[in-house]
Amino acid sequence: MLADHHMLLSLASLIAMELVLGIDNIIFISILTGKLPPEQQAKARHVGIAVAVVARIGLLFMIGLILQLQTPLITWGSFALTGKDLVLFTGGVFLTVKTLLEIFQKVVPSGQEHASTTGNGRFASVIFQIVLIDLIFSVDSILTAIGLVDAVWMMVVAVLVSTVVMVIFAAPIHRFIQKYPGFKLMALLFLIIIGGFLIMESFHLPVVKAYLYFSMAFGLIYEALHIRYRKFHG
Repeated sequence: MLADHHMLLSLASLIAMELVLGIDNIIFISILTGKLPPEQQAKARHVGIAVAVVARIGLLFMIGLILQLQTPLITWGSFALTGKDLVLFTGGVFLTVKTLLEIFQKVVPSGQEHASTTGNGRFASVIFQIVLIDLIFSVDSILTAIGLVDAVWMMVVAVLVSTVVMVIFAAPIHRFIQKYPGFKLMALLFLIIIGGFLIMESFHLPVVKAYLYFSMAFGLIYEALHIRYRKFHG
């Protein structure tokens, strides 16, 4: 009985962790797909999520290879550079630079901003970026999951549950972010913070992610109150 309770608790912890990861992914997906023509946005979300999930489950069945990312490659004194550090650093830089470019484009006239948003090449680029950032996030979450459970099937269940939640909420969150520019800019700023956290983790600096999610909640409440204020006061 105790073993069953421990298994359920571990599974719940994994699902919660994947749902938090899903929040980051949904925000990033919403920003990327918002640059596509309206008729391609839903398809891009579904294809991007599907390909990313298949790739993430594939990583789960290569746990031995993932674990090797924790092996030190180079050592300087007390600092050991691992493959995981390189993945996190690359992902953090990519996410930060990509988000800064997105913010910069907000001050570019709309004709220039959307000049390159058509065509199969742009669609494929969006899918590639969705899958890339998902895999970068997944490496960190998989290594954390290995510390919680040994059963791969539990990790797969957690990924599938989080995927269902992402599919259900991706479209409403996308419409919400596109409708309210303030929330969209706030989401971009949060992505910069997430990128910074990834870079900090790659240098083994202490990171308290609770601060990030507290600031996200605070920002969401502020913008919601701001929208309501503008509604009644113009």
